[in-house]
Amino acid sequence: MNRVRANMLFTPWQLRGLDLSNRLAVAPMTRISATPEGMPTEVMARYYARYARGGFGLVITEGIYTDRSYSQGYAHQPGLSNLAQAKGWRHVVDAVHTAGGKIVAQLMHAGALSQANRFRSDTAGPSVVQPKGLQMAIYRGEGPYRLPHAMSEADIVEVVEGFARAAKFAIDVAGFDGVEIHGANGYLLDQFLTDYTNLRSDEWGGTVDRRIRLSVEVARAVRQAVGDAVPVGIRISQGKVNDFTHKWVEAEVGAAIVFSSLASGGLDYIHVTEFEAWRPAFGDSGPSLVSLARKSAPGLTILANGGLHDVDRAAHMLGIGADLIALGRGALANPAWPRQTANGSAVHSFDPALLSPLGNIKPSELLDE
Repeated sequence: MNRVRANMLFTPWQLRGLDLSNRLAVAPMTRISATPEGMPTEVMARYYARYARGGFGLVITEGIYTDRSYSQGYAHQPGLSNLAQAKGWRHVVDAVHTAGGKIVAQLMHAGALSQANRFRSDTAGPSVVQPKGLQMAIYRGEGPYRLPHAMSEADIVEVVEGFARAAKFAIDVAGFDGVEIHGANGYLLDQFLTDYTNLRSDEWGGTVDRRIRLSVEVARAVRQAVGDAVPVGIRISQGKVNDFTHKWVEAEVGAAIVFSSLASGGLDYIHVTEFEAWRPAFGDSGPSLVSLARKSAPGLTILANGGLHDVDRAAHMLGIGADLIALGRGALANPAWPRQTANGSAVHSFDPALLSPLGNIKPSELLDE
Protein backbone atom coordinates (compact mmCIF):
# COMPACT_ATOMS: atom_id res chain seq x y z
CA MET A 1 0.00 0.00 0.00
CA ASN A 2 1.14 3.56 -0.70
CA ARG A 3 0.59 4.82 2.85
CA VAL A 4 0.93 8.48 1.84
CA ARG A 5 -1.86 8.20 -0.72
CA ALA A 6 -3.98 6.05 1.59
CA ASN A 7 -3.69 8.70 4.25
CA MET A 8 -4.81 11.28 1.69
CA LEU A 9 -8.22 9.59 1.64
CA PHE A 10 -8.77 11.06 5.09
CA THR A 11 -7.54 14.58 4.38
CA PRO A 12 -9.97 17.50 3.84
CA TRP A 13 -11.03 18.79 0.44
CA GLN A 14 -12.76 22.01 -0.56
CA LEU A 15 -15.30 22.02 -3.36
CA ARG A 16 -16.30 25.58 -4.31
CA GLY A 17 -16.38 26.65 -0.69
CA LEU A 18 -17.89 23.40 0.58
CA ASP A 19 -15.56 21.97 3.22
CA LEU A 20 -15.42 18.18 3.08
CA SER A 21 -13.87 16.33 6.01
CA ASN A 22 -12.26 13.72 3.76
CA ARG A 23 -12.01 12.49 0.14
CA LEU A 24 -14.72 9.82 0.52
CA ALA A 25 -18.21 10.05 -0.93
CA VAL A 26 -21.24 7.81 -1.13
CA ALA A 27 -22.11 7.21 -4.79
CA PRO A 28 -25.70 7.70 -5.98
CA MET A 29 -27.74 4.49 -5.87
CA THR A 30 -31.40 4.04 -6.84
CA ARG A 31 -33.35 2.85 -3.78
CA ILE A 32 -37.06 3.38 -4.74
CA SER A 33 -38.13 4.13 -1.15
CA ALA A 34 -40.08 7.37 -1.59
CA THR A 35 -43.87 7.54 -1.47
CA PRO A 36 -45.83 6.87 -4.69
CA GLU A 37 -46.02 10.66 -5.06
CA GLY A 38 -42.23 11.02 -4.93
CA MET A 39 -42.05 12.41 -1.40
CA PRO A 40 -38.94 11.62 0.67
CA THR A 41 -39.55 9.48 3.75
CA GLU A 42 -38.25 9.08 7.28
CA VAL A 43 -36.62 5.82 6.16
CA MET A 44 -34.63 7.76 3.57
CA ALA A 45 -33.51 10.33 6.15
CA ARG A 46 -32.22 7.58 8.44
CA TYR A 47 -30.57 5.76 5.53
CA TYR A 48 -28.59 8.77 4.30
CA ALA A 49 -27.67 9.98 7.79
CA ARG A 50 -26.17 6.58 8.56
CA TYR A 51 -23.48 7.16 5.92
CA ALA A 52 -22.60 10.53 7.43
CA ARG A 53 -22.28 8.95 10.87
CA GLY A 54 -20.05 6.31 9.28
CA GLY A 55 -17.56 8.98 8.29
CA PHE A 56 -18.26 9.73 4.64
CA GLY A 57 -17.47 13.38 4.00
CA LEU A 58 -19.98 13.64 1.16
CA VAL A 59 -23.24 11.85 0.44
CA ILE A 60 -24.70 11.95 -3.07
CA THR A 61 -28.38 11.06 -3.28
CA GLU A 62 -30.02 8.62 -5.62
CA GLY A 63 -31.26 10.08 -8.91
CA ILE A 64 -34.14 12.50 -8.26
CA TYR A 65 -36.59 13.21 -11.08
CA THR A 66 -36.74 16.82 -12.18
CA ASP A 67 -40.11 17.55 -13.77
CA ARG A 68 -43.73 16.48 -14.08
CA SER A 69 -43.30 15.43 -17.68
CA TYR A 70 -40.92 12.70 -18.91
CA SER A 71 -38.16 12.62 -16.28
CA GLN A 72 -39.43 10.04 -13.78
CA GLY A 73 -37.81 6.64 -14.24
CA TYR A 74 -39.10 4.39 -11.47
CA ALA A 75 -42.07 3.86 -9.22
CA HIS A 76 -41.34 5.20 -5.72
CA GLN A 77 -38.47 7.32 -7.06
CA PRO A 78 -38.14 10.64 -5.18
CA GLY A 79 -38.68 13.91 -7.02
CA LEU A 80 -37.76 17.58 -6.86
CA SER A 81 -40.45 18.65 -9.28
CA ASN A 82 -42.53 20.82 -6.96
CA LEU A 83 -42.38 22.78 -3.73
CA ALA A 84 -43.87 20.02 -1.58
CA GLN A 85 -41.21 17.52 -2.63
CA ALA A 86 -38.49 20.11 -2.04
CA LYS A 87 -39.76 20.78 1.47
CA GLY A 88 -39.89 17.03 2.06
CA TRP A 89 -36.17 16.74 1.32
CA ARG A 90 -35.36 19.23 4.08
CA HIS A 91 -35.70 16.53 6.73
CA VAL A 92 -33.24 14.29 4.87
CA VAL A 93 -30.73 17.11 4.46
CA ASP A 94 -31.04 18.12 8.13
CA ALA A 95 -30.48 14.50 9.22
CA VAL A 96 -27.24 14.29 7.23
CA HIS A 97 -26.04 17.66 8.52
CA THR A 98 -26.81 16.66 12.10
CA ALA A 99 -24.74 13.53 11.57
CA GLY A 100 -21.78 15.65 10.44
CA GLY A 101 -21.93 15.13 6.69
CA LYS A 102 -22.55 17.12 3.53
CA ILE A 103 -25.15 16.08 0.94
CA VAL A 104 -25.55 16.74 -2.78
CA ALA A 105 -28.75 16.17 -4.76
CA GLN A 106 -28.34 14.14 -7.93
CA LEU A 107 -30.84 15.30 -10.57
CA MET A 108 -31.92 12.74 -13.15
CA HIS A 109 -34.01 12.49 -16.30
CA ALA A 110 -34.64 8.87 -17.29
CA GLY A 111 -35.63 9.56 -20.89
CA ALA A 112 -36.15 6.39 -22.92
CA LEU A 113 -35.23 4.15 -19.96
CA SER A 114 -38.22 5.20 -17.88
CA GLN A 115 -39.91 2.14 -16.35
CA ALA A 116 -42.71 3.99 -14.53
CA ASN A 117 -43.93 7.57 -14.68
CA ARG A 118 -47.07 8.74 -12.90
CA PHE A 119 -47.31 11.77 -15.22
CA ARG A 120 -47.06 10.01 -18.61
CA SER A 121 -47.78 6.64 -20.18
CA ASP A 122 -45.24 7.10 -22.99
CA THR A 123 -41.50 7.78 -23.01
CA ALA A 124 -39.23 10.22 -24.83
CA GLY A 125 -35.61 10.24 -25.92
CA PRO A 126 -33.35 11.79 -28.54
CA SER A 127 -34.55 9.42 -31.29
CA VAL A 128 -37.04 6.64 -31.98
CA VAL A 129 -34.69 3.83 -30.97
CA GLN A 130 -35.70 0.72 -29.05
CA PRO A 131 -33.58 0.60 -25.86
CA LYS A 132 -31.43 -2.47 -25.46
CA GLY A 133 -32.17 -5.11 -22.86
CA LEU A 134 -35.04 -5.51 -20.43
CA GLN A 135 -36.40 -3.35 -17.66
CA MET A 136 -34.84 -3.98 -14.24
CA ALA A 137 -36.91 -6.21 -11.99
CA ILE A 138 -35.29 -4.90 -8.80
CA TYR A 139 -36.82 -1.52 -9.65
CA ARG A 140 -40.28 -2.97 -10.37
CA GLY A 141 -39.71 -3.25 -14.13
CA GLU A 142 -40.88 -6.02 -16.41
CA GLY A 143 -40.34 -6.83 -20.08
CA PRO A 144 -38.80 -4.66 -22.82
CA TYR A 145 -38.48 -0.91 -22.49
CA ARG A 146 -41.12 1.10 -24.31
CA LEU A 147 -40.26 2.60 -27.69
CA PRO A 148 -39.69 6.33 -27.10
CA HIS A 149 -40.78 9.17 -29.31
CA ALA A 150 -38.15 11.63 -30.50
CA MET A 151 -38.01 14.78 -28.41
CA SER A 152 -39.07 18.01 -30.08
CA GLU A 153 -37.27 21.29 -29.54
CA ALA A 154 -39.96 22.18 -27.01
CA ASP A 155 -39.35 18.90 -25.18
CA ILE A 156 -35.64 19.68 -24.98
CA VAL A 157 -36.31 23.16 -23.63
CA GLU A 158 -38.54 21.54 -20.99
CA VAL A 159 -35.70 19.18 -20.03
CA VAL A 160 -33.26 22.05 -19.48
CA GLU A 161 -35.80 24.10 -17.56
CA GLY A 162 -36.69 21.09 -15.41
CA PHE A 163 -33.09 20.54 -14.34
CA ALA A 164 -32.66 24.23 -13.53
CA ARG A 165 -35.91 24.45 -11.55
CA ALA A 166 -35.14 21.28 -9.58
CA ALA A 167 -31.65 22.56 -8.82
CA LYS A 168 -33.06 25.79 -7.43
CA PHE A 169 -35.52 23.82 -5.29
CA ALA A 170 -32.62 21.68 -4.06
CA ILE A 171 -30.55 24.64 -2.87
CA ASP A 172 -33.10 27.29 -1.91
CA VAL A 173 -35.79 25.10 -0.32
CA ALA A 174 -34.32 21.73 0.61
CA GLY A 175 -30.96 23.13 1.74
CA PHE A 176 -28.70 20.72 -0.15
CA ASP A 177 -25.00 21.58 -0.22
CA GLY A 178 -24.70 21.15 -3.97
CA VAL A 179 -26.15 19.58 -7.10
CA GLU A 180 -25.00 16.74 -9.32
CA ILE A 181 -26.40 16.33 -12.85
CA HIS A 182 -26.91 12.71 -13.89
CA GLY A 183 -25.30 12.44 -17.30
CA ALA A 184 -24.38 8.76 -17.05
CA ASN A 185 -25.60 5.16 -17.09
CA GLY A 186 -27.85 5.34 -20.13
CA TYR A 187 -30.33 7.94 -18.91
CA LEU A 188 -31.46 10.91 -21.00
CA LEU A 189 -28.31 13.03 -21.15
CA ASP A 190 -26.27 9.91 -21.86
CA GLN A 191 -28.79 8.92 -24.54
CA PHE A 192 -28.02 12.19 -26.31
CA LEU A 193 -24.28 11.53 -25.97
CA THR A 194 -24.43 7.93 -27.22
CA ASP A 195 -23.99 7.42 -30.95
CA TYR A 196 -26.56 4.63 -31.43
CA THR A 197 -29.35 6.18 -29.35
CA ASN A 198 -28.95 9.65 -30.86
CA LEU A 199 -29.69 9.54 -34.59
CA ARG A 200 -30.61 13.22 -34.85
CA SER A 201 -29.38 15.41 -37.69
CA ASP A 202 -30.04 18.74 -35.96
CA GLU A 203 -27.75 20.65 -33.59
CA TRP A 204 -28.37 18.06 -30.84
CA GLY A 205 -26.97 15.11 -32.83
CA GLY A 206 -24.22 14.02 -35.18
CA THR A 207 -20.64 14.54 -34.04
CA VAL A 208 -19.68 14.05 -30.41
CA ASP A 209 -19.34 17.80 -29.78
CA ARG A 210 -23.04 18.16 -30.71
CA ARG A 211 -24.14 15.05 -28.84
CA ILE A 212 -22.61 16.37 -25.58
CA ARG A 213 -24.26 19.75 -26.11
CA LEU A 214 -27.40 18.99 -24.07
CA SER A 215 -25.31 18.06 -21.05
CA VAL A 216 -23.40 21.35 -21.35
CA GLU A 217 -26.60 23.38 -21.75
CA VAL A 218 -28.09 21.70 -18.68
CA ALA A 219 -24.91 22.44 -16.70
CA ARG A 220 -25.04 26.11 -17.67
CA ALA A 221 -28.73 26.39 -16.80
CA VAL A 222 -28.20 24.73 -13.42
CA ARG A 223 -25.27 27.01 -12.65
CA GLN A 224 -27.37 30.06 -13.48
CA ALA A 225 -30.22 28.77 -11.32
CA VAL A 226 -28.16 28.13 -8.18
CA GLY A 227 -25.61 30.92 -8.46
CA ASP A 228 -21.89 30.83 -7.80
CA ALA A 229 -21.86 29.90 -4.12
CA VAL A 230 -22.55 26.15 -4.32
CA PRO A 231 -20.84 23.29 -6.15
CA VAL A 232 -22.31 21.80 -9.32
CA GLY A 233 -21.07 18.56 -10.85
CA ILE A 234 -21.99 15.97 -13.44
CA ARG A 235 -21.75 12.18 -13.46
CA ILE A 236 -20.41 10.61 -16.68
CA SER A 237 -19.96 7.00 -17.76
CA GLN A 238 -19.52 4.85 -20.82
CA GLY A 239 -21.46 1.80 -19.61
CA LYS A 240 -25.20 1.89 -19.09
CA VAL A 241 -27.71 0.04 -16.96
CA ASN A 242 -28.94 -1.62 -20.16
CA ASP A 243 -25.60 -1.82 -22.04
CA PHE A 244 -22.95 -2.55 -19.47
CA THR A 245 -19.90 -2.80 -21.76
CA HIS A 246 -20.50 0.17 -24.07
CA LYS A 247 -17.45 2.24 -25.07
CA TRP A 248 -17.43 5.63 -26.78
CA VAL A 249 -16.80 5.04 -30.47
CA GLU A 250 -14.52 8.10 -30.73
CA ALA A 251 -12.33 6.64 -27.94
CA GLU A 252 -9.69 9.00 -26.49
CA VAL A 253 -10.35 11.73 -29.05
CA GLY A 254 -14.03 11.71 -28.10
CA ALA A 255 -13.24 11.63 -24.38
CA ALA A 256 -11.16 14.78 -24.76
CA ILE A 257 -14.09 16.53 -26.46
CA VAL A 258 -16.58 15.32 -23.84
CA PHE A 259 -14.52 16.40 -20.85
CA SER A 260 -13.29 19.70 -22.26
CA SER A 261 -16.85 20.59 -23.31
CA LEU A 262 -18.15 19.86 -19.82
CA ALA A 263 -15.35 21.93 -18.31
CA SER A 264 -16.70 24.93 -20.23
CA GLY A 265 -20.16 24.58 -18.68
CA GLY A 266 -19.57 26.17 -15.29
CA LEU A 267 -19.10 22.88 -13.44
CA ASP A 268 -16.95 22.30 -10.36
CA TYR A 269 -16.54 18.55 -10.64
CA ILE A 270 -16.88 15.56 -12.94
CA HIS A 271 -17.94 12.27 -11.39
CA VAL A 272 -16.48 9.50 -13.56
CA THR A 273 -17.99 6.06 -13.08
CA GLU A 274 -16.78 2.80 -14.62
CA PHE A 275 -17.32 -0.75 -13.41
CA GLU A 276 -13.62 -0.95 -12.51
CA ALA A 277 -12.37 2.61 -12.49
CA TRP A 278 -8.66 1.78 -12.65
CA ARG A 279 -8.92 -0.15 -15.94
CA PRO A 280 -7.91 1.35 -19.31
CA ALA A 281 -10.83 3.27 -20.77
CA PHE A 282 -10.37 1.82 -24.26
CA GLY A 283 -8.86 -1.55 -25.09
CA ASP A 284 -6.33 -3.50 -23.06
CA SER A 285 -3.92 -0.66 -22.40
CA GLY A 286 -3.82 3.10 -22.07
CA PRO A 287 -5.15 5.63 -19.57
CA SER A 288 -8.25 5.20 -17.45
CA LEU A 289 -11.29 7.39 -18.01
CA VAL A 290 -10.41 9.21 -14.79
CA SER A 291 -6.97 10.06 -16.14
CA LEU A 292 -8.50 11.30 -19.39
CA ALA A 293 -10.92 13.48 -17.44
CA ARG A 294 -8.05 14.95 -15.44
CA LYS A 295 -6.11 15.72 -18.62
CA SER A 296 -8.99 17.46 -20.42
CA ALA A 297 -10.57 19.19 -17.41
CA PRO A 298 -7.51 20.16 -15.34
CA GLY A 299 -9.26 22.81 -13.26
CA LEU A 300 -12.11 20.64 -12.03
CA THR A 301 -12.37 18.24 -9.11
CA ILE A 302 -12.54 14.63 -10.33
CA LEU A 303 -14.56 11.98 -8.48
CA ALA A 304 -13.74 8.36 -9.27
CA ASN A 305 -16.29 5.57 -8.81
CA GLY A 306 -16.19 1.87 -9.62
CA GLY A 307 -14.92 -1.01 -7.51
CA LEU A 308 -12.83 1.22 -5.24
CA HIS A 309 -13.80 -0.22 -1.86
CA ASP A 310 -10.27 -1.66 -1.64
CA VAL A 311 -8.04 0.89 0.09
CA ASP A 312 -5.08 0.25 -2.21
CA ARG A 313 -7.18 0.76 -5.32
CA ALA A 314 -8.78 3.91 -3.91
CA ALA A 315 -5.36 5.30 -3.03
CA HIS A 316 -4.07 4.37 -6.50
CA MET A 317 -6.83 6.45 -8.10
CA LEU A 318 -5.66 9.51 -6.18
CA GLY A 319 -2.34 9.04 -7.95
CA ILE A 320 -3.77 8.90 -11.47
CA GLY A 321 -6.11 11.86 -11.46
CA ALA A 322 -8.87 11.50 -8.86
CA ASP A 323 -9.42 13.97 -6.03
CA LEU A 324 -12.38 12.21 -4.40
CA ILE A 325 -13.43 8.54 -4.25
CA ALA A 326 -17.11 7.55 -4.42
CA LEU A 327 -18.19 4.13 -3.14
CA GLY A 328 -21.39 2.36 -4.18
CA ARG A 329 -21.40 -1.35 -3.42
CA GLY A 330 -18.64 -0.81 -0.86
CA ALA A 331 -20.77 1.74 0.98
CA LEU A 332 -23.86 -0.50 0.86
CA ALA A 333 -21.87 -3.29 2.49
CA ASN A 334 -20.03 -0.94 4.86
CA PRO A 335 -21.94 2.26 5.75
CA ALA A 336 -19.08 3.12 8.11
CA TRP A 337 -16.31 2.31 5.58
CA PRO A 338 -14.28 5.47 6.34
CA ARG A 339 -14.34 4.86 10.08
CA GLN A 340 -13.66 1.12 9.69
CA THR A 341 -10.78 1.69 7.31
CA ALA A 342 -9.20 4.45 9.36
CA ASN A 343 -9.33 2.19 12.43
CA GLY A 344 -7.96 -0.82 10.59
CA SER A 345 -11.19 -2.75 11.06
CA ALA A 346 -12.29 -5.44 8.62
CA VAL A 347 -14.75 -4.50 5.89
CA HIS A 348 -17.51 -6.70 4.51
CA SER A 349 -17.97 -7.93 0.96
CA PHE A 350 -21.08 -6.77 -0.88
CA ASP A 351 -23.97 -9.23 -0.75
CA PRO A 352 -26.23 -8.92 -3.84
CA ALA A 353 -29.11 -10.21 -1.70
CA LEU A 354 -29.26 -6.70 -0.21
CA LEU A 355 -30.93 -5.55 -3.43
CA SER A 356 -33.28 -8.53 -3.72
CA PRO A 357 -36.08 -8.96 -4.52
CA LEU A 358 -36.36 -5.15 -4.75
CA GLY A 359 -33.75 -2.42 -4.49
CA ASN A 360 -35.62 -0.57 -1.76
CA ILE A 361 -34.05 0.32 1.61
CA LYS A 362 -34.14 -2.63 4.02
CA PRO A 363 -34.64 -2.36 7.83
CA SER A 364 -31.12 -3.75 8.37
CA GLU A 365 -29.68 -0.70 6.60
CA LEU A 366 -31.01 1.63 9.26
CA LEU A 367 -29.00 0.10 12.11
CA ASP A 368 -25.58 1.44 13.05
CA GLU A 369 -22.80 -1.10 13.45
